[in-house]
Amino acid sequence: MVTVDIKSITKYYGEQKALNEVTLSIKKGEVVGLLGPNGAGKSTLMKIITSFVPPTSGKVSIEGFDVQEKPLEIRKRIGYLPEHNPLYHDMYVKEYLNFVLNTYPGSKNNKTVIKDIIELTGLGPEQKKKIGMLSKGYRQRVGLAQALIHNPDILILDEPTSGLDPNQLVEIRKIITDLGKSRTIILSTHIMQEVEALCNRVIIIDKGNIVADDSPKNLSKTKRASTDYHVEFKEVISKKSLEGIKGILNAKNIGGNKWLLSSSSKIDLREDIFKFAVKNNYNVLSLSVDEQKMEDIFQNLTN
Repeated sequence: MVTVDIKSITKYYGEQKALNEVTLSIKKGEVVGLLGPNGAGKSTLMKIITSFVPPTSGKVSIEGFDVQEKPLEIRKRIGYLPEHNPLYHDMYVKEYLNFVLNTYPGSKNNKTVIKDIIELTGLGPEQKKKIGMLSKGYRQRVGLAQALIHNPDILILDEPTSGLDPNQLVEIRKIITDLGKSRTIILSTHIMQEVEALCNRVIIIDKGNIVADDSPKNLSKTKRASTDYHVEFKEVISKKSLEGIKGILNAKNIGGNKWLLSSSSKIDLREDIFKFAVKNNYNVLSLSVDEQKMEDIFQNLTN
């Protein structure tokens, strides 16, 4: 079932084009990573989906409701955490969540709802503090809690882990992973490891255009500019002799008898490296091929 349907969305800010004929659909239960350089159009697309910004042309529908015609229906169905998490720092956590919940028509059993959302987002230890007294990690949890307070089917998270320390990153990622089991999530981030860990689909935007849309596994198989081989020999070997291996573009010593060999060829050169070693009576202690990472794919598509 398609929950988000985007058709030919174009957005201009004055004479600057932020999005160019963007078309895509997102199904229920997908966790989508939205990637792109600064200024690529990610945040603009999220704001259009959430009805905060109108498109110049094109159409977006959420669960069958047109974003421009039914903005209130859209906001009932979407939980949105903007990049710059807007919070009332002078309010207490529970007070703020109660305030947000009361903005949704027909809200009831507030105490139960707030208790459940505090437990879900791990805010229990800090629930009696003012928001301004919380760490960045806990303020992000409050932002997630307000996005979830009305139990939406779709979550849109713009840079949800920006500025967090490694421990806070792990905690927020776990919350997002758990949420992704029952909701559709669109996640914008610059952290490539986050995409590989959380998302089952990746959309890369560059200069307002979609340049990739696939699973992380399939994207990792796309053509790469080079292949790197990490090799450790028992013996001392010269750079010149290693560059003599057919297909090797560059050889770089990375300490002791360890080498990084680069090739522009798609052909697997591991067998050729072993043949070189046997021919010259060298002993290979280890040999591995660098797997293509999301960061490599991102750079190749957006440079």
